[in-house]
Amino acid sequence: MALPSPTTAILFDQLFTGKIRLRLLSRLLLNPGNQVYLRQLQKELGVSSNTVRLELNKLLEMKLITVAEGEEGKIKKYVANSFHPLYDNLRSIIFKFIGVDQLLEEVFYKLGDVVEVYLTGDMAEGKESPFIDLVVVGDIDRSYFDTLCTKAEKLLNKKIRTAVYTLVEFDLSLIHEVPHVCVYNSEWGGGGKG
Repeated sequence: MALPSPTTAILFDQLFTGKIRLRLLSRLLLNPGNQVYLRQLQKELGVSSNTVRLELNKLLEMKLITVAEGEEGKIKKYVANSFHPLYDNLRSIIFKFIGVDQLLEEVFYKLGDVVEVYLTGDMAEGKESPFIDLVVVGDIDRSYFDTLCTKAEKLLNKKIRTAVYTLVEFDLSLIHEVPHVCVYNSEWGGGGKG
């Protein structure tokens, strides 16, 4: 599968009217359980609070995000609206944009005995990162896996860091404290459902 071309990047910018909205959507759609607030986003994105507020208001108007239930104090927390009719499609686009779909095709579909793959760390929170951190669960040929990851790193222009566990060794409590999102499960066979 080909990487996003410069034309694709321009299309994304037009579709999402700029990088701030795309980064906000990535932040919220990659791990839909995340709740974010204005000042946090301002710091992460390195833009004014007014810019973030305007984009959040536009996303609220489109009903792509909602204000989280049970606000603590006066701080509004925002969360992805997983009930929006375009939620799955937009999430799939975000996976394509950051390269997770290519990673699945180029690495995990070729390994065969993969049970689950979790995206962890900054990217799991929708933050930009030069690293793709993964937890892989399954009985895999580690040498072949490393070869596939090296090829994928060149395609994606990102360093891939992995932790590999057998099904017997793995328990969700191992990644409980780390931001994570399941991007592959052998039962549903692809990314974007977790």
